Amino acid sequence: NGFGRIGRLTFRAGLENPNIEFCCINDLVPPESIAYLLKYDSTHGRFKGKVEVKPDAIVVNDKVIHCVSVRNPEELPWGQYGVDYVVESTGLFTDY
Repeated sequence: NGFGRIGRLTFRAGLENPNIEFCCINDLVPPESIAYLLKYDSTHGRFKGKVEVKPDAIVVNDKVIHCVSVRNPEELPWGQYGVDYVVESTGLFTDY
């Protein structure tokens, strides 16, 4: 939840762990912006993998990652995407 600096760093680190699978990103920006920010990081450099944009998703190294834009955490469709764990990286929702 949140794909700012911390969300992207968590994502990059998690891609190197075969036990972690990313299936959904919740952020208020569209998938095109999510893909761009992942590809071109001003601090960590260009992403070495393959990044594409699809309607309501990004594709990273041939893996589809759904993108949603939901403000209220109670309305997030995590179950629809088979989410087991959520990284809360917006800093806004500390009560969950």
